[in-house]
Amino acid sequence: MNLNDHLRLAGNALRHWFFAQCQDALAVGILWLVGLHFLKVPWAPLWALGAAILQFVPHLGPVLGLVGPALVATLKWRDWEHPLYVLLLYAGIVVVDGLLLQPYLMQRTARVPMWASILAPLALGLFLPFWGILLAPPLLAVIYAYRSRSEPPKP
Repeated sequence: MNLNDHLRLAGNALRHWFFAQCQDALAVGILWLVGLHFLKVPWAPLWALGAAILQFVPHLGPVLGLVGPALVATLKWRDWEHPLYVLLLYAGIVVVDGLLLQPYLMQRTARVPMWASILAPLALGLFLPFWGILLAPPLLAVIYAYRSRSEPPKP
């Protein structure tokens, strides 16, 4: 393989990863929209759009997406129950996204097995706390692109 082949293979893998990330952000935004609309939180579409955009920032983005709806729920109802409902919605979305959506989308679009997309960020996060978690998904996409290229074709 020459350099152009390597760049093309890595570029295609990163494009597939980015496509999976966009699908994940859209799904998370829809989950937020439905949940916030059900909870009757003001400006639900704005908060859902913000959460979808912040989904691109690993680990810190989803938490930042929680701040606005929780603050608005606190200011509107002035009790502890409504912000707690928003927090429970956030917890549910994080669990569904982290254990189901992201691994499924990475497997489907970038051909990364579910077990690898769950374990690799944890393992790399131990060795390189911020950068390992940030770089694990695109790195996995490139590794599995090379792996699938080197495997012999199936009959």
